[in-house]
Amino acid sequence: MEKKAGKKEIILLIIIFIVILAIWLGYRMMKSDSGNLVRITVDGEEYGVYDLDEEQEIPIEIDGGVTNTLVIRNGEADMIEADCPDQICVNMDAISVENETIVCLPNRIVVEVISSEEEADFDTIAQ
Repeated sequence: MEKKAGKKEIILLIIIFIVILAIWLGYRMMKSDSGNLVRITVDGEEYGVYDLDEEQEIPIEIDGGVTNTLVIRNGEADMIEADCPDQICVNMDAISVENETIVCLPNRIVVEVISSEEEADFDTIAQ
């Protein structure tokens, strides 16, 4: 004998769905804070902090030679060139939202979007 779902079960499923949707939307709204700076670290040492509002091309030099090139354009940072064999960092999407990163593991480069200079100083102390 098959039992059909009653009104109470359907209402419960709708309420559960609405709660899950509200939690997901809340998470998305909190995560979507646009940062205004990009911090580049090479081998754990800060290489530089750059403004996302200023269009520029940043050559990242390691041991006297340029290994990677980061471009900031339209409020986004994008790794356009790297001398590493896998090119994963070059194929990553451009970043603009706080805490998004681009990582070039062979060259030990991390590019991270942050929201202000004060946060950049706090994070380096915390590490």
